[in-house]
Amino acid sequence: MQTTAANLKKKDFITFKDDIWQVSFVEFYHPGKGRTVVRSRLKNISTGRSQAQVFTSNDSVEVLDVLAVPVQYLFKSGDSASFMHEKTYEQFEVPLYLVDEFVDLLKEGQGMFLLMLDDKTVGVRPPKRAELKVVEADDAVKGDTATNAKKQVMLETGAKVMVPLFIKKGETIAVNPETREYVERVN
Repeated sequence: MQTTAANLKKKDFITFKDDIWQVSFVEFYHPGKGRTVVRSRLKNISTGRSQAQVFTSNDSVEVLDVLAVPVQYLFKSGDSASFMHEKTYEQFEVPLYLVDEFVDLLKEGQGMFLLMLDDKTVGVRPPKRAELKVVEADDAVKGDTATNAKKQVMLETGAKVMVPLFIKKGETIAVNPETREYVERVN
């Protein structure tokens, strides 16, 4: 679908330089003089490399329609992650650079969506939250609560995230996989 660069949104997939790219950042900038430009950061789906790109607001861009396929995470092996289609049980091997930002927050069997374009995986939409058990946590220091103090904990998957001081070892917490931020304590 052809559109202008002014309509680009984060997470859009576009055709650029004869390849498929995902928009990971977009910002509109209007200098005092001159035209409005769209500053963006694009991630190449084939190589995993990112680059900054500036478009004028009326540049023509082809935004691609991708299909979201429901899958379950199976495991990570070497430089890929394995997923299984929830209905057909077909398995997909996805390069780690498409999931490296959040793969350490995934548990086996967790549901999410693979983003497909012509039978090729171009991205992964992680779940909105991952509920994980805290396996390592330092005790809070008394009197260290004047500010919004946080501490680092290790989760059952090996991931490390920052949480409020009141979180203890053995508790289950919810984390947003996209931002790696603590959401809440789960009972």
